[in-house]
Amino acid sequence: MFDINNTTGLNTDKLVDGTEYDYITRTSLNQGILKATGFINQTHLNESRTWSLGLLQMDFFYRNKPWYAGQFVRKIIPKFDLSRGSILFLTTILNKQKKVLLSVLVRDVDEVFKNIKIKLPINSDSEIDFEFMESFVAELEAERVAELEAYLAAASLKDYELTAAELSALSKFENYNWGEFRIGDLFIRLSTKKLPYKAKDLPVNVQDKFNLPCLTSSFNNQGLNYFAPRDGATILKNVISLPSNSDVYRGYFQSRDFTVLSDAYVIDWINKETKHKIQSYLFSLTSINKVTDLPIYSYKNKLGGWNVVRNKLIQLPINKDGDIDFEFMNNFIKAIEKLVIKDVVLYADNKIKATKSIVSSNQ
Repeated sequence: MFDINNTTGLNTDKLVDGTEYDYITRTSLNQGILKATGFINQTHLNESRTWSLGLLQMDFFYRNKPWYAGQFVRKIIPKFDLSRGSILFLTTILNKQKKVLLSVLVRDVDEVFKNIKIKLPINSDSEIDFEFMESFVAELEAERVAELEAYLAAASLKDYELTAAELSALSKFENYNWGEFRIGDLFIRLSTKKLPYKAKDLPVNVQDKFNLPCLTSSFNNQGLNYFAPRDGATILKNVISLPSNSDVYRGYFQSRDFTVLSDAYVIDWINKETKHKIQSYLFSLTSINKVTDLPIYSYKNKLGGWNVVRNKLIQLPINKDGDIDFEFMNNFIKAIEKLVIKDVVLYADNKIKATKSIVSSNQ
């Protein structure tokens, strides 16, 4: 059903200006896309309508356009033409093989992949039933989009009209006044109790009293991949989490109850006289990630913990008095949120119409 081929990896210094092609690495972030590039050469170019397989996390991502690859990336080529529904269906099937592929040496991945047996729906002629895949995915999408539509309405998120203040923040952003601030002058590291657990001993889903998300250095699911009991834990909420030992030094705003398990810590605003809104956390977090995240720091060039991070300088908007302009930050993030929500609302409306049409035509 599939061929697996090696890709000839390119280093980032070979990339050129342009956005016609994706540059794919072995990361799981952003569907493996590190950045866009222009045309480099035909030799290293991989064709579209294939999957990339990153040999770090063993994640399969479908490629709709030609792409270049970094090191340790495989190309999965289907031996048949695929529709959109069957692509989504097969992507799920491929990613179910992740556990098997992670259990073998990288040098053995190709052979193991070729010998994996998968189950697929078949029709009355015992052939792969691609029509079933298409209709099955369409029905699932209809259900999920209907749920999204109900959520948007219940949460009053369907109103995406920008206020005058939000429009002003968008228009002034490029030419606004900015100040430079030391992270440690704005944020303080919070103390937490050490949990008597290791990650390998904790469930990855809620189980009875194990219902409090635990923070680790992982970048998956904002670092919250395990659950612990609430008893004896330091319960945190509405703070910024940062990894202290990771390949990717990305911070996250945590809006729900959680606790710290290992290799991570949390920070919060020092000045509590100002009632900080979620938007000011999100804005400042982006500024923090700009000086601590890839490509500045990586596995080979580790950032270090709070003692290093607190001395980093970030830029934030300032008012005419030279103080951080929290009002501008709040309005700007609200504007961005509404622009994103607008796309989601329109997507949901169009998707419901489209999926209803597909489902009805298959009945």
